Amino acid sequence: MQELGHLQQSVELWRGLQSQVADLLELTDLAIETNDDSLFDELAAETSTVSARLNRVEMELTLSGPYDDRPAILTIHSGAGGTDSHDWVEMLTGMYAGWAASGGRAVQVLNTAYGDEAGLRTSTLEIGGQHAFGYLNAEVGVHRLVRVSPFDPARRRQTSFARVEVLPAVPDEDTEVEVRAEDVKMDFFRSSGPGGQNVQKVASAVRLTHAPSGIVVSCQTERSQHQNRDYAMRILRAKLLALRDAERAKELSTLRGERVSAEWGNQIRSYVLHPYKSVKDHRTDHQTGNTDAVLAGEIDGFIAAYLVSKLGSDD
Repeated sequence: MQELGHLQQSVELWRGLQSQVADLLELTDLAIETNDDSLFDELAAETSTVSARLNRVEMELTLSGPYDDRPAILTIHSGAGGTDSHDWVEMLTGMYAGWAASGGRAVQVLNTAYGDEAGLRTSTLEIGGQHAFGYLNAEVGVHRLVRVSPFDPARRRQTSFARVEVLPAVPDEDTEVEVRAEDVKMDFFRSSGPGGQNVQKVASAVRLTHAPSGIVVSCQTERSQHQNRDYAMRILRAKLLALRDAERAKELSTLRGERVSAEWGNQIRSYVLHPYKSVKDHRTDHQTGNTDAVLAGEIDGFIAAYLVSKLGSDD
């Protein structure tokens, strides 16, 4: 029924575009016959709207991978840069949450691990909506931040790094990834807050170790031990799916990107806040000076540029 619903939406979308184009052709004929300047202005505005919509749905046609339409489990890891890198993880978490909110996508925080002084060492979000994994897979890699450090009394410029990993979520009812209870070791510990302080007296945080694969995941976001266990299991199932596909088809680099060190020379995108403002993607050269908008979640331009460049390279 879900697949039928998606197909019906797709048919309605293309029929709607077909109808809009037909209306534009009639408006064109009318503008030519009457030589009415106001009709030409209306025609230009409507054509721009339809073109933008057509470009978007054409780009979505490139998202035909087996997992592109699934929710995405996005994890941000701090890299070189000390406390600034932890703050950078928190900034990127806000950026992706903002991107999801602007598109009406559901966001669930699955895990956060606080830095010693500020920010987050790591953050994991599950983001839903149509083609969530297909879009966010464009964000895999190292993200570099250049700014005046708010943690340096001398106010010197600091470069910090964070690595973004994206995996397709595995639905609970999906049987393609089997996790046997006897293969998973479960440990409990106290959640920690900013500065490494214990924030709970009860050991509600959960760590799962999958013995056959050696994969270890943890979750300490919720106060409920049961909820943290469920979140950790969702992350584990996603990692096992990626591992299974890697073993079967050598596609790990496609699912999560090559695992590279989060430091100088490996970045896919640079965010410069000082001495000038710029965000540039080094894979596509797509660039903007509106850093505030990007950090608030306006990253569709970067995602679109990457998907188009990927389509060109596949051809």
